[in-house]
Amino acid sequence: MEQWLTMISDVGFPIVVTLYLLNRIESKLDTLNQSIQMLPSQLQKG
Repeated sequence: MEQWLTMISDVGFPIVVTLYLLNRIESKLDTLNQSIQMLPSQLQKG
Protein backbone atom coordinates (compact mmCIF):
# COMPACT_ATOMS: atom_id res chain seq x y z
CA MET A 1 0.00 0.00 0.00
CA GLU A 2 2.84 2.37 0.81
CA GLN A 3 4.31 1.87 -2.66
CA TRP A 4 1.01 2.98 -4.21
CA LEU A 5 0.96 6.16 -2.14
CA THR A 6 4.53 6.94 -3.11
CA MET A 7 3.79 6.36 -6.79
CA ILE A 8 0.66 8.55 -6.67
CA SER A 9 2.52 11.37 -4.95
CA ASP A 10 5.38 11.13 -7.47
CA VAL A 11 3.22 10.85 -10.57
CA GLY A 12 0.13 12.77 -9.43
CA PHE A 13 1.67 16.24 -9.58
CA PRO A 14 2.92 15.91 -13.18
CA ILE A 15 -0.48 14.57 -14.22
CA VAL A 16 -2.26 17.56 -12.68
CA VAL A 17 0.16 19.99 -14.32
CA THR A 18 -0.26 18.25 -17.68
CA LEU A 19 -4.05 18.39 -17.48
CA TYR A 20 -3.93 22.07 -16.53
CA LEU A 21 -1.64 22.92 -19.45
CA LEU A 22 -3.73 20.89 -21.89
CA ASN A 23 -6.82 22.79 -20.76
CA ARG A 24 -5.09 26.13 -21.36
CA ILE A 25 -3.81 25.07 -24.77
CA GLU A 26 -7.26 23.83 -25.77
CA SER A 27 -8.86 27.21 -25.14
CA LYS A 28 -6.12 28.96 -27.11
CA LEU A 29 -6.53 26.51 -29.99
CA ASP A 30 -10.27 27.21 -30.05
CA THR A 31 -9.55 30.93 -30.33
CA LEU A 32 -7.01 30.31 -33.09
CA ASN A 33 -9.47 28.10 -34.97
CA GLN A 34 -12.15 30.81 -34.84
CA SER A 35 -9.67 33.40 -36.11
CA ILE A 36 -8.64 31.20 -39.02
CA GLN A 37 -12.26 30.54 -39.95
CA MET A 38 -13.01 34.29 -39.98
CA LEU A 39 -9.93 35.09 -42.09
CA PRO A 40 -11.49 34.60 -45.57
CA SER A 41 -14.37 36.96 -44.84
CA GLN A 42 -11.97 39.54 -43.43
CA LEU A 43 -9.79 39.28 -46.53
CA GLN A 44 -12.79 39.82 -48.82
CA LYS A 45 -13.79 42.97 -46.93
CA GLY A 46 -10.30 44.44 -46.98
